[in-house]
This record gives sequence, structure tokens and C-alpha cells, in this order.
Amino acid sequence: MAGTDYEILWSDLTTGDYLAIALFLAIATAPYVVAAKQQTSLALATVLSLLLVTFYQMLLEQGLFDFEPRTFLSLIPALASEPTQAHRFITAAWLHSGWIHVLGNIIVIALAGVPLEQRMGPRRWMAIYIIGLLGGNIAWTLVHPNSWIPALGASGAAFGILGAYMACWPEDRIEFPMLFFIRPWPVWMIAAFRLGLEVYNMYQIEIGTGFSNVAHMAHLGGFMLAWALARTIARGAPSPLDDSSDISIAGSSASKAVRAAAIARMGSLESDPWSEAGKALEGEAARIMRRLREEGDELETRRAWLEELAEQVVCPVCEGEVLTKLQGENCTLRCVISSKHIRWP
Repeated sequence: MAGTDYEILWSDLTTGDYLAIALFLAIATAPYVVAAKQQTSLALATVLSLLLVTFYQMLLEQGLFDFEPRTFLSLIPALASEPTQAHRFITAAWLHSGWIHVLGNIIVIALAGVPLEQRMGPRRWMAIYIIGLLGGNIAWTLVHPNSWIPALGASGAAFGILGAYMACWPEDRIEFPMLFFIRPWPVWMIAAFRLGLEVYNMYQIEIGTGFSNVAHMAHLGGFMLAWALARTIARGAPSPLDDSSDISIAGSSASKAVRAAAIARMGSLESDPWSEAGKALEGEAARIMRRLREEGDELETRRAWLEELAEQVVCPVCEGEVLTKLQGENCTLRCVISSKHIRWP
């Protein structure tokens, strides 16, 4: 590979290449940052992340920067033993060969990943996702140790989701496209069907009657590693292992756990910034504050009264406007001039 103009090693990178990589990382991680702040689904954040990165990848390949993402960010098995190339085991899962490739993966991540996240919670789900993509890339590297052909895609992670789901809640029925129908199928049937196709394709290639540029071994590796570790990771999840209740009930259990955590984070209403500043509220503002303290032990009622209070008060420090800010399910009052002035409750 010597003598090429491609960015394969760190020493090959230019300042423009570093800028392109920094933008790649920012685009890939931004949906997760937003999801973490707003306490929304990491599975859907992953879908958005993959779509945004694919769009960015297409722009790069059209010459947005003089940087070829496949040469530096994809998995190249021949370089896998180099410690400085370890990033490829992760970054390769955010690159795809085109829109059809990425759409095939996000269908699995969305349709199977979201209910699995409801079952096990976001942190455990993300662990399974990473395990799946690592399992896939490691398996591909072990089978093709000397290959210089770039491997890319989130297929190992997508199959890891199916493997983990089959290991923990195989009887769940989820909407999924299979056998020309989109209808609720048992998870074990979906996993067995997809896994069976992979084994069949690998067999056809092995006996010489088939050809494919699809990394079937990566699919199998992601599935098997996630399947092997899923039950250990899922211990203590919102849904008990092998729970046969309807997924909507499981989702409700997970939602209740998230809601309970949000209620636990609600600040105290005993004191307020205006009283502490010697500017006790009067009139309508005082009435709203009284109702807030009487009824503000639930998320929705607290938010409603805080929104009304924001219309009646000014910042006790600078007398600037006060607005409500929603973080996840928790609502607080903030000064528009500086959040250091007021952040209550």
C-alpha cells in the first residue's frame, strides 16, 4: 500500500484531514448528546447518527474535503494488530457503502432496537450495540487477517441487537419485515430466519456456488457475541429476563422507571430565590407560588405552575426575563441573561 495518496496511517494526515475527522466525530456523537440531555431513545439516536454520518460521508466522497473516510476510518484487517489503528473497530460501524446499505441496518436498529431498549434500558442497550459491532469486526478480522479490503457498516451491531433480544426475551412479538410481510413476529423467529440466511450464504460461498461482497462472518460474529453476553448485561434491567408480558407493558415499566428517576431529581420548593434575595413575591405571583408548592409534587403540574410563574416574575438578581427550561421531564426556571442568576428549583 506504500506510495498511495490515501490517508491510511496517522502520519498520512494533514490539518484538513484532522478537521474532517473532527467533524465526523461531532456529527456521529451529536444525536447521543441530545438524547442523553433529553432522556430520549438511544436506539433512535443511533438511527439519526448513522443517517447523518452517511450523508456526511457522501459529501466527503464528492470532495467536501480532500479526505477519503474509507481508507482511514473503515476496518482494514491487515492493520488490526497495530495499536494506533484500534479506532477502526468502532468507526467502521458508522461508515456504509451507500443509502441501501445504511437503510438495511437502521430498519433492524429501529424496529428491534427500540423495543429492546425499552426492555433493558438505554445504557445496557448501548453496551449491547457496541458489543455487537465489536464482535462483528473481530470475527471478520480473524477470518481475513491479511486483507487490505476495507470493511464497513453497522451490520454486526444490528445482528447483535437480534442476538441479545433472542437471548433475553425471545417470545416478544415485534413489527418486522419478513417473508414479504410486515407484521408482528416472535423475536426468536426473526433471529432464526436472519441467522439462517447468513449461514446459508456462508455455506454457498464455501462450496463455491455463491459469491458475495457482504461480510456474513461479521453478521454472525456480532450476533453470537451479543447473544453470549446479553443475559449477564440484562440483569437488573427494567424488564425481568424471559418476561412474557406484552412489549407495551414492558415499555410502560421502563417508562415508569425513567419517570421515577425524573421525580427523584425534582428540586425542593421549600425556599425560593426571591425570598432569599429579600424580594418576596406578591399578588398573582405569590398565589401561583403557593399553588406550586401545594400541587408541584408531580412532573406535569409542577411544569404547568412553573410556566405560569415565569410569566409573573423577573430575575431577583438582574430583573431580567425568566423562562422555563425543560431537561428531560424536569422543568426549571432560568434567567435569560445568565443561568447563574437563577436555576430553580
